[in-house]
Amino acid sequence: MSGHSLAEVVGALGIFAFVTTVITAIIVQIGATARARAALAREVEYRKLASSGVDAQQGLERQLGAIDERLAAIEKVLKTVE
Repeated sequence: MSGHSLAEVVGALGIFAFVTTVITAIIVQIGATARARAALAREVEYRKLASSGVDAQQGLERQLGAIDERLAAIEKVLKTVE
């Protein structure tokens, strides 16, 4: 093998290694972006779920307050009847 052929082989291997490295870096970045988007979507869903839970709890507290008022009225009527 002459020096010129060896330089071509080394150059081809260097280009192959460079292209492989660039493609690998691109794939890793695409994966990281996909994971970040998925995490953001999960966070948004968790926020919606937490918000609906808070709304439901506030509704239950209002209902409990109304029930307490009715119970107090019934107790008052029962004490009057006694």
